[in-house]
Amino acid sequence: MKLIIGIINNDDANDLLTEITKASFQATKLSTSGGFLKMGNVTVLVGVEDDQVAQVVDIFKTCCSRRTQMIPTTTPFMGEGFISATPVEVTIGGATLFVVDVDKMIKL
Repeated sequence: MKLIIGIINNDDANDLLTEITKASFQATKLSTSGGFLKMGNVTVLVGVEDDQVAQVVDIFKTCCSRRTQMIPTTTPFMGEGFISATPVEVTIGGATLFVVDVDKMIKL
């Protein structure tokens, strides 16, 4: 048995969980926040049999695409506060997956 831990963009969570459910898997969603850009992330936990890992990874690939987005930036202003600078294009989305072995699963 494997535990898939997926960290994804908050915008991708609903589509991903819908597709995971359609494929008859169960998932747990945890709201988290990322260090980069301070944007909302979601951590999704999915327990599967060894031979089902590829199927779940494919669902993540389908639902969690990378895309670019313009992010406003600020720069320190001599004196007080910050001033707005030119927005920067950054890549967001995608997924970071960890697949770990599970020694035992117990449902209570």
